Amino acid sequence: MLASLKPATRLALLALAMAATAAHADSAAQTLKRFTEGVRTFEAHFEQVQTDDHGRVIATSSGHFWLQRPASGEGQGKFRWAYEKPYEQLTVCDGVKLWTYDPDLNQATVRDARAALAGTPAELLSQKGALERAFTLEPGEDGAARSVRLIPKSQDSDFKSIELQLAADGAPLAMRFSDHLGGHSEVRFSDIRTNARIDPAQFSFTPPKGAEIVNDGGIATRATD
Repeated sequence: MLASLKPATRLALLALAMAATAAHADSAAQTLKRFTEGVRTFEAHFEQVQTDDHGRVIATSSGHFWLQRPASGEGQGKFRWAYEKPYEQLTVCDGVKLWTYDPDLNQATVRDARAALAGTPAELLSQKGALERAFTLEPGEDGAARSVRLIPKSQDSDFKSIELQLAADGAPLAMRFSDHLGGHSEVRFSDIRTNARIDPAQFSFTPPKGAEIVNDGGIATRATD
């Protein structure tokens, strides 16, 4: 499921690995648990750097990320991952639908959120304790930030490992994704805000008039409103 999504969308979904976890003996995982159990909303600016297997920078980008975890008894969480530089691209999950919009192409793709997120860390937004079924958690080295390393149990995962760097209060500071070819994608967060009210409009998306809309079945229509 994850491999069928665009790279920007896959990274946005994987970013939500921070949204749920299970208890673990090491202090880093306990720190992450404090964040996931105590934080309903998360907002931050991000800087992303992609490198190849030789450590050469092949792409840089930046933007903003908003996350709202579901309340007890609710289904899917909501998020907005907005690339701003060097080009704009938007991924929005409103809890029911998952939208990806490319302004340059004026094209939006829409999928059922539950189906699109199945088998990804994002699915764990409403399933506390399920992370250990999908990942093996390992402690990282403690320094200015603590770290937790997640090793996918599935052989079909796009990534070899995901490492989260955490502040003392459990807030994520950075994520590093390692692929099977030796490449890496690192995302660093700044201007972090937790448990602040987020405008509900951030988790809503309406395709601009004239935009091409591609649905689950690959059928394209045009937005008329």
